Amino acid sequence: MLIGDVARRSGVSARMLRHYESLGLVQPTHRTPTGYREYSGADIQRIFHIESLRSLGLSLREVGRALDDPGFRPSELVADLVRQTQERIARETELLRHLRRIEAAEPAAWDDVLQTVSLLQALTSESAGKRQRAALSSVDEAQVPVEALVDAVLNETDTNVAGALRWALAQTGDAGLALLAEGLASPEAEVRERAVRVIAELATPAATALLHDALAGSDLVVRRCAAQALGARGVADAVPTLIDMIADGANDVDAADALSTLAQDPSLAEAIAAGLVGRLADGAGDLARRRLAQALADIPGTTATRALARLSDDEDRAVALTAAYILKLRGAR
Repeated sequence: MLIGDVARRSGVSARMLRHYESLGLVQPTHRTPTGYREYSGADIQRIFHIESLRSLGLSLREVGRALDDPGFRPSELVADLVRQTQERIARETELLRHLRRIEAAEPAAWDDVLQTVSLLQALTSESAGKRQRAALSSVDEAQVPVEALVDAVLNETDTNVAGALRWALAQTGDAGLALLAEGLASPEAEVRERAVRVIAELATPAATALLHDALAGSDLVVRRCAAQALGARGVADAVPTLIDMIADGANDVDAADALSTLAQDPSLAEAIAAGLVGRLADGAGDLARRRLAQALADIPGTTATRALARLSDDEDRAVALTAAYILKLRGAR
């Protein structure tokens, strides 16, 4: 079969076939008396093999090795191709995310595009100072897509930068809630914690509903953070978790403050006091008993007063003194 026929049937141009020949990838088996290349069935099969390997992303040099080197190991090459392809997909995916964020900013002019690009780059800078300045300026200087802010805050490890990012997100209202909800479902505990801390700073009904859902989750850190925020918002369902936090010594001061806020509602005060007394009766250790006794200080009502009276005779001197002092203050009021 002459080169023109081979080109038509294989889809490989005559020019490319000549290039393959110059590289030694495929040699026509015969030549006609007039010098034209004549390809055999085996030659054509080799051409199809070359094209198949090229479709996998192999270079022509790698194709030659694959076809002619007896010691060539396909598994190694395929594994390398998998790695290269994954890296390329990751780069392209990141580029697509970047472009979508710029598109979401709805730039009206090239200056807007450049400013958005500058802020997006600053948000991923290795310098914590640059990241913090970008977070603070994202509200006034240029509109940064909320997706970029959420992505930044969920991956931020610097405390100051994280605070600036949470503030910036709070200015967007509920715009990032759906993405933050995805953060709550992250397989990484650190991301879940960052997500709930951002949501806790959003004082909207939708954020409160999301915190309420987090309160029933399996992540203890997320539950505790949600309980603190919900307690400050007067949500009674947070009470059991807040009492557990006091007994366990986990942000117990903040938890006690949240309970104090909730106890301003007379209908909740007695229930909160009963919950604290119940934990005291569960065989809590000395340190836990002291924390529970201290928490009763700001809970009004007879249940708390009676519990403190009993604790003033507690075996643990520190518990007894704490309870007696609180009773004295309550009497002065």
